[in-house]
Amino acid sequence: MLSFATHDTRRLPVRIIEVSPRDGLQHEAVFVPTARKIDLINALSHTGVAEIEAGSFVSPTAIPQLADSDEVFLAIERIPGVTYSALVPNERGLERARAAAVRKIAMFTAASNSFTRHNIKATVHESLVRFKAVIQGAKRDGMLVRGYLSTAVWCPYEGRMAPLLVLDVMLRLLDLGVDEVSLGETVGRASPADIRALLDTVMTRIDPLRLSLHVHDTYGMAIANVLTAWGDYGITAFDCSAGGLGGCPYAPGASGNVATEDVVFALKASGASVPVDEALIVDCAHQFSTLVGHAPHSRLSQIPPARIRQPALKV
Repeated sequence: MLSFATHDTRRLPVRIIEVSPRDGLQHEAVFVPTARKIDLINALSHTGVAEIEAGSFVSPTAIPQLADSDEVFLAIERIPGVTYSALVPNERGLERARAAAVRKIAMFTAASNSFTRHNIKATVHESLVRFKAVIQGAKRDGMLVRGYLSTAVWCPYEGRMAPLLVLDVMLRLLDLGVDEVSLGETVGRASPADIRALLDTVMTRIDPLRLSLHVHDTYGMAIANVLTAWGDYGITAFDCSAGGLGGCPYAPGASGNVATEDVVFALKASGASVPVDEALIVDCAHQFSTLVGHAPHSRLSQIPPARIRQPALKV
């Protein structure tokens, strides 16, 4: 397979991007009180995750569940070594992020025009045009910028997406100055063969250390896709959500994000170095479940706590 990598990135620690406080909670019908959001983000900060997507500066009328992101960012305990990021849709959102001392923002587009029209009321091209001023402003402020590229394999409206189409949007994001790209398997329908076809195409043009994978588990293949991306391609960053919290309101039939604890356990069992305590993540998942009114969607959340942590390998 072709690859941009010049060294075996699988030897590097895996970076877990915890998205439950943003991508998870925005999909729930209930509003989680601000103080509880702050408590949960603080708890997640001590689990070993590399990054927490702690909020969103989308209009509160569009996502009322995250209308308090300004307060949340100003009150959370920021642990050295953990990045706290936020979704920012436009220049007004960037102003709010700046006032809340956010140091990393994320912006959203997709490979599918139908999906972006449903989600952000714009075509893919229009979304990229909007990005330009926001990215320039973020860079002037010294912020890092992540580009979400959803429907990277399947679109709920257009079906299977061509990897070359995804590559084209990714290159346009890189030209705009994003620091990293998160490839979103939004529908949760992809198989490892689909992930290979995608990565064979895009990794000819990007360092794997600038890529992360964001998968959903609708058809039960998310863990297999994560292990394929890590084991075969050296992808070392994965977007996950404690307890599998969340989903995508613009992808009919798609279930929640892949559960952080299940990803961590599977990667460790496969030999990856993952500096995350899966038992602490499960505890956070149970705390989330009491707030949103349903049980966590993960395998590990069903296992007694004493049996979760994996024993060290004997040498």
